[in-house]
Amino acid sequence: MTKQVRFDDVSLVYPGGQSPAVAHLDLTIAEGEFLVLVGPSGCGKSTSLRMLAGLEPISSGKIYIGDRDVTNVPAKDRDIAMVFQNYALYPHMSVAENMAFALKIQKVSKDEINRRVKEAAALLDLTDYLERKPKALSGGQRQRVAMGRAIVREPEVFLMDEPLSNLDAKLRVQTRTQIAALQRRLGTTTVYVTHDQVEAMTMGDRVAVLKGGILQQCASPRELYDDPANAFVGTFIGSPSMNIIPGPLTEHGVNLNGFAVPVERSVMDKAASGQVLLGVRPEDLEIATEGAEMTVTLVEELGADTYVYGTFKAVDGSNVDLVARGQGMLAPKIGTVVRVRPTRTYIFDTEGAQLRLS
Repeated sequence: MTKQVRFDDVSLVYPGGQSPAVAHLDLTIAEGEFLVLVGPSGCGKSTSLRMLAGLEPISSGKIYIGDRDVTNVPAKDRDIAMVFQNYALYPHMSVAENMAFALKIQKVSKDEINRRVKEAAALLDLTDYLERKPKALSGGQRQRVAMGRAIVREPEVFLMDEPLSNLDAKLRVQTRTQIAALQRRLGTTTVYVTHDQVEAMTMGDRVAVLKGGILQQCASPRELYDDPANAFVGTFIGSPSMNIIPGPLTEHGVNLNGFAVPVERSVMDKAASGQVLLGVRPEDLEIATEGAEMTVTLVEELGADTYVYGTFKAVDGSNVDLVARGQGMLAPKIGTVVRVRPTRTYIFDTEGAQLRLS
């Protein structure tokens, strides 16, 4: 039976460490939810997963699976199943034997093992490969066997630590679709770790973004994209990244070196320092007859979309990299100066927090 998972003010400081690997993590994963932990290397996402699995002792706080406090419960007694980046299959065993191994250790009856293995193999399209050894399988098939080994255990929670990172690009897209569909079919609470924001956005019911061991925001993929809590989330979610342009506030809005971007008065009143960061997604930065000047440095023509990269000189004299996305537009030549105008913006304070309308 699937269960809710809860991190209650959980922190982990490694021996000799100066700062926590994970700090004050408060996060509830609903029963049957597919939650993705995402962030750059070293942000604490895999550490959080390992704490939930019982593979890392926490420094403070509590972890619950359902109503049960599992903070000090050994990994083997937590009723979780984990799928790792490396398939970790036994090379001398067949697919069926690999999938059944954990059940044999648990002394599950032979009939029950056969039933579970056959059901999992049918779910994962592995029925024709049950007698094969791992060396006779492709990378995607081996990863499905690792998934099958987890499924047959019928755990309360699935934990997946970058399970697709060893696959090639095309196979990753195919397998992530299969995993997401399979999880929704099984309805098992799942916590999935990845550094790939596209993977996170396409798979998760909700996505939790971490940076430096601290949870930045946890929301649906659409909410993260449309309403990021801070500049880090705004730039991490979305490809190409959100443009971030520093600028002073004037009575007309944000000054982009002579071109003013209007800002609501209630937002301007929250910018205590008079300096802000203007966030603009590439699709919201259009090449126009008036706007801020950008010198074109690179053009990517991808058929339906054209990406124009360039540099803009901010009021403080710094060069800011920008990217604009247009649909089938006429691409400017490299080295030319074009004008760009934001059509939708986000305002962040100098610390990166979004300043929202009152």
